[in-house]
Amino acid sequence: MEKVKVWYDPESDFLEVIFEQKAGYFRETAADQVMEKVDMDGRVIGFSILNVSSLKNHALEVDLSGVHS
Repeated sequence: MEKVKVWYDPESDFLEVIFEQKAGYFRETAADQVMEKVDMDGRVIGFSILNVSSLKNHALEVDLSGVHS
């Protein structure tokens, strides 16, 4: 993992974190607000969070065990 891309859109209250720029798709996680981006081999290459501002006073755990460096 060389560079991490972090993007936030305040209008839609959407945060995206990408570890690796490559083809992939988003899939659901156990947390309703979180989607993980995986490559075609199923490795996690990023994640997104909807309604980020609702987390102001709450912790959100994101399992990154599927991230391969």
